[in-house]
Amino acid sequence: MTAPHPLDRPVWSMLTGRQAHLAEGDARAVRIDRGYGVFGVAADTGDAAQAALAALVPGDGEIWIVEGEPWVVPPGTREVKRAVLAQMVAEGPPPALRDGEPAILALGDEDAPEMAALADHAKPGPWGPKTHRYGPFFGIRENGRLLAMAGQRILVLGMAEVSGVATWEDCRGRGLARALIGHVMRAMVARGETPFLHSYADNAGAIALYESLGFRIRREVHVLAIAK
Repeated sequence: MTAPHPLDRPVWSMLTGRQAHLAEGDARAVRIDRGYGVFGVAADTGDAAQAALAALVPGDGEIWIVEGEPWVVPPGTREVKRAVLAQMVAEGPPPALRDGEPAILALGDEDAPEMAALADHAKPGPWGPKTHRYGPFFGIRENGRLLAMAGQRILVLGMAEVSGVATWEDCRGRGLARALIGHVMRAMVARGETPFLHSYADNAGAIALYESLGFRIRREVHVLAIAK
């Protein structure tokens, strides 16, 4: 019998594996530290696990469930939204550094307010006060202003997710996202990890960019956001 792939249930793989230190809950269901984001996951579709997941939903917020198959709304919660994502995995070597690419800087706690403002503008995915601490984040500045950023989020065995890719609208079309994603990918591969990412399945422009950088669609995954 073939073992399940860690990306079939990415949040479960994340919060019961390499990033278990960020998890709240127990063997039935876990959610990520609220400072980092909104991801949660049940062990299975059984009543006990579903009830445990529902109990982790904050009264004033949401939990986002990311699964290989559509998930049933747990009793005691309501559906806020659903979406379909294209899960993409990098094939072959990462893109080489190109001539003329802008200088890329490491970002840290001192950059967090600017990163949060950029995330609020560009909506690269759920963003919380600690999201920038998921792992290495990088940015491009011009005259002191943070124009664009990218980093990592989900870590599973042998793989790391490119995430938080965001550019101010007036700075788009300059190849900033391409340069940052390439930088993040090279750092991951240097650590012996295969890059992967998630994109909304209907975002043809983003998917085309990712394909040009060596990513290929592995499968669709489903997002369900729930609240009390």
